[in-house]
Amino acid sequence: MLKPEDSAKNLLLISCSTIHGRGYLDHMESNIRDVLRGVQRIAFLPYALYDRDSYAAKAEERFMRMGFALESAHRSPAPPRLIESAEAIFIGGGNTFRLLKALQDLNLLEMIRSRVEGGCPFIGSSAGSIVACPTLKTTKDMPVVQPRSFDALRLVNFQISPHYLDPDPSSTHMGETQEERIGQYLEENELAVVGLREASALRVRHGAVLLHGAASARIFQRGKKPIEVLPGTDLTVDTAIA
Repeated sequence: MLKPEDSAKNLLLISCSTIHGRGYLDHMESNIRDVLRGVQRIAFLPYALYDRDSYAAKAEERFMRMGFALESAHRSPAPPRLIESAEAIFIGGGNTFRLLKALQDLNLLEMIRSRVEGGCPFIGSSAGSIVACPTLKTTKDMPVVQPRSFDALRLVNFQISPHYLDPDPSSTHMGETQEERIGQYLEENELAVVGLREASALRVRHGAVLLHGAASARIFQRGKKPIEVLPGTDLTVDTAIA
């Protein structure tokens, strides 16, 4: 069971920004609108990708079509002030090591954590969802840069493994599966891991953690067999995943 979250938090943690056959964030538009109800101005953190200008332009255009104004932190002379004044925060996907290093270098971790704990809406996608967790340890990305530590935002009390893929019994590939890698993580760490399949997201609201989207998720806990959960499941309720 995942522990209930602080009731003030309002988060949407998305497995991926784009699914096959649909455009950028199209599959999560209704969830995004729900999180951003009453919001107009959003701070965007594009630090997971190298070409931040193109990334920001893509995100700005998509959110503009939903009726929101997106301001990219990489264009701000003072990113902490942008975070402090924003009505909501969105961290996009890319390389998690690059993203966390930038957040550390810009001294944004504590400010983001404080805003979200105070009720500021937060959206993370892929790498943005991983950095919402306590640590970077469940990423599959290559460490193209070296952050000071793996300690991340701690907006939730569990880990996420986005883009979760089930083992393919017909595959001849002899490398480790995602499930095996999560098992290795749990050999050394206590926090539960949500294997978040593409087309799914976690909604954190009023202390609950609900699975949203079109795909089920897989919950991994140390010393227990993995549990499959369906969309709509409250992951903080014992009977939901017993």
